[in-house]
Amino acid sequence: MKMLSVASGSSGNCIAVCSDNTLVLVDTGISRKRIEEGLNKHDLTLKDASAILVTHEHSDHISGLGVVSRKDNIPIYSSKGTIDSILENDSIGKVDKDLFNYINTDETFNVGDLLINPFRISHDAAEPVAYRVYKGDKSVAIATDMGTFTDYTVDNLRNVNALLIEANHDVRMLQTGPYPYYLKQRILSDRGHLSNERCGELLSKILHDDLKKVYLGHLSKENNYDRLAYEAVRMEIKMSDNGYLADDFDIQVAKRTEPSTYIEI
Repeated sequence: MKMLSVASGSSGNCIAVCSDNTLVLVDTGISRKRIEEGLNKHDLTLKDASAILVTHEHSDHISGLGVVSRKDNIPIYSSKGTIDSILENDSIGKVDKDLFNYINTDETFNVGDLLINPFRISHDAAEPVAYRVYKGDKSVAIATDMGTFTDYTVDNLRNVNALLIEANHDVRMLQTGPYPYYLKQRILSDRGHLSNERCGELLSKILHDDLKKVYLGHLSKENNYDRLAYEAVRMEIKMSDNGYLADDFDIQVAKRTEPSTYIEI
């Protein structure tokens, strides 16, 4: 089982998860060309994709969905609220309605030999979800676009073997930056995005010996940068009382414009 961040950031997101037999994409918020190029660097191709799992309907998660679905005819899975919002959105062009598959949170479903568990997240979208993907007793998760987290979130991420988790912004950079007040308040709200510190707090609650890789993802281009996110998350782990150190884990920032290294479990 492998996980690869093709792109992750406020300007576009696409994550690939695959077994030897099945490839799924989580979001297609960048161009089809960039997705294909990113996959090709790891000997994968869109022709191998069995499904697109959509987290929610915001443009940085679906901007490439129309082109990819029309050209590659890949089935699309998401919540009813998300799919209904996509069908009302003219920006991605016409998508064959037969490609859409409705899913329910906390109800698992299979794509090939992968088992998918969608779970609720707190974000200002119609019905947003995060995904945990299982192959046998191994699993990976993609959890971004969360204004906050609860015990439910923690429970859904326990014992995961690899994880892409949101470290969206530095609070001070956001507060003093150029965004208008309403947008700052949206991002800081419980339906916005996780800050670096809150990312570290969540991560500290789910660390365990078999966590092989952590990608810090969905960084804001205007209100964060790689080194700041990396160090802030490491500091939260250091200050926690879970008995682990940040150096015990492979933590990497997922890039906005280029594929990450992939993790194989």
